[in-house]
Amino acid sequence: MSAVDDLLADARSTLTRVDPHAALRLQEGGALLVDIRPIANRAAEGEIPDAVPIERIHLEWRLDPGGSHRIGGFTRDTPVVVLCNEGYASSLAARDLQRLGLAHATDLVGGFRAWKAAGLPVREGGTPAIP
Repeated sequence: MSAVDDLLADARSTLTRVDPHAALRLQEGGALLVDIRPIANRAAEGEIPDAVPIERIHLEWRLDPGGSHRIGGFTRDTPVVVLCNEGYASSLAARDLQRLGLAHATDLVGGFRAWKAAGLPVREGGTPAIP
């Protein structure tokens, strides 16, 4: 096993990861879905309606519950589901959000591609990320 595999396994040990249908139910119940994919991926493959695009390099600053650069619309208690292309980078990102104090942060198993393969709503993408 490589070091990154160990890092990923460690991150996932703290998460209650969700499948696409569970993520949709969470979103319908008020969870924040955060798409950390680069704009090129969102433009090429589409986006989940109402998911918030925040590229990975800005994630902690935009979701720090006490930070001055945070976005609105969530609290420390809001469930946050992070998604990437296939569910790898999102696991590491969700673990980092938990470390910031978002205890209900997790990620989408299989990422955006699993969501799309499940036949769930997708719209054409390319929405600029929140800087």
